[in-house]
Amino acid sequence: MSEPLTLDGLTAPLRALRLLAADFGHLPAPDVDLSGIYPERLTLRFHEGLHAFEAWREALAVAPEKVAHGVQGDGMTRVLKASADYAGAELHLIGYSDMPGSDGGAQ
Repeated sequence: MSEPLTLDGLTAPLRALRLLAADFGHLPAPDVDLSGIYPERLTLRFHEGLHAFEAWREALAVAPEKVAHGVQGDGMTRVLKASADYAGAELHLIGYSDMPGSDGGAQ
């Protein structure tokens, strides 16, 4: 059995989160995920439409061609995903939006 992960084991994504808050505090607030399973990863999720995802993508200089597009929920939800290295962490951006014509509000 391996040793349990300590908070020190999450140094890279915690450092990245601290720097993102300092450098991009004016951008829309994401849902933030850290995981002991992937201790180098910081995931920022945006559920209020794709404008927040795009603002972060542009701020982090992630090229549009690096964005993966998909749908989920029987075609009702559009999903955008992008990754970048930031401050020693694997940064994952994920944006969700209702598909045009669906019954949801954000597009």
